[in-house]
Amino acid sequence: MSTHTGTLPAAGDWIRGISVRQPWASAIVAGAKAIENRPQPWSWRGLVLLHAGLQIDRPALRVPLVARTIRGRDLPTGAVIGVARLTGCHQDPDGSPPCTEWAEPGRWHLELADVQELALPIPARGQLGPWKPTEGLVAQILQQLPNLRP
Repeated sequence: MSTHTGTLPAAGDWIRGISVRQPWASAIVAGAKAIENRPQPWSWRGLVLLHAGLQIDRPALRVPLVARTIRGRDLPTGAVIGVARLTGCHQDPDGSPPCTEWAEPGRWHLELADVQELALPIPARGQLGPWKPTEGLVAQILQQLPNLRP
């Protein structure tokens, strides 16, 4: 029995997951952080599940930009908390100003757009690099975001 609806392809064909430590994951779903810093480039383009990893970057909680952005928000861990569209990946040229205040020099910047926060976090296991979600996880996402399409 298929768990996806209509003409959606299998989950592994049109959507990936990205695991991000808190509070960075919450800054993304808050709509403020449109760049995710990574050590290597990603070739995937399309929808990504925003998974809050199990670890919290405690020093980041004291960064004023982060503190302002996440004020009053829960910091769920080990759960998918939103969906975004990964539209590109770049590095800032040496010596140039960062593309955004969230960009780290020397890192690859994943460009995120169309961020949608889930009303209810969905417990899930993440992993490093882009990962393929299960059909069951995608079905749970579609319960909250029924119009989500590739």
